[in-house]
Amino acid sequence: MRNPDVPESLDGWHILHRMFRFDRRRFDALSSGRRKALARESIELLELWASAVDGDVALAQMLGHKADLMLTHYAKDFDTLAVAQARFDKSPIAEFLTPTTSYVSILELGLYTDTAQFHETLRRRELKPHSHEWNEAFEALLAAAALSPHTAPRLWGKVPRRRYVCFYPMNKKRGEQVNWYRLPYEERAKLMLDHGKIGRTFHGLVTQVISGSIGFDDYEWGVDLYADDPLVFKKLVYEMRFDEASAAYGEFGPFYTGMQFSIEELPVFLRGEANPAL
Repeated sequence: MRNPDVPESLDGWHILHRMFRFDRRRFDALSSGRRKALARESIELLELWASAVDGDVALAQMLGHKADLMLTHYAKDFDTLAVAQARFDKSPIAEFLTPTTSYVSILELGLYTDTAQFHETLRRRELKPHSHEWNEAFEALLAAAALSPHTAPRLWGKVPRRRYVCFYPMNKKRGEQVNWYRLPYEERAKLMLDHGKIGRTFHGLVTQVISGSIGFDDYEWGVDLYADDPLVFKKLVYEMRFDEASAAYGEFGPFYTGMQFSIEELPVFLRGEANPAL
């Protein structure tokens, strides 16, 4: 049964973020030949995932003490992510990587405006709410939205290849005094519309990937921001703090910031003598 007060969403890639500390000194103690072999074997494994039609993988050199390396993995389902996690943990390079944290989510496109329109469309068709015919028609509207030229690339695109990346998890507050989920649907929809307008003012400057994690991880959403200038992250997040959806109802987790680099640049990252390029 579809609750008209609950906004629908379209779901795409299953996403696993993994953060690692890299034991650079112990790696440097290896012979030159062994270091090259480890890098080569790791590149082969990562390129296999990156070239897959049904997934992707991206690397980022992180700044600060929270992690040295972030691996972002896209797959069609959790089972594929689990296999990838196990294979990576068995790879020789994993001996020098210590996991610091991870995040599990599914790429999500919220449909606040569309959900209300779907219900109105079915009402005009005079279908009985939540009947078999009503449910089938609703699923058809969702399927059509997922396949639209505007939507499909956002659900199933590759990891954005932009130099700088910022990842953070977030919640909508649900405390005794301030509870997002107690607001009327129309008010939540309006707040999200206003929230989205701020993001659109940064169109072209930042690529945003929102993933839902309710039931999968400690927060409700994961947010990936990609840009060619890291200052954009500061400006965007700061401006959104003044938006009511964030100022009154947003709750943010830790932020992770770094520089994406191409898989073939992994040896440069491992050597640590220069920044690996995108």
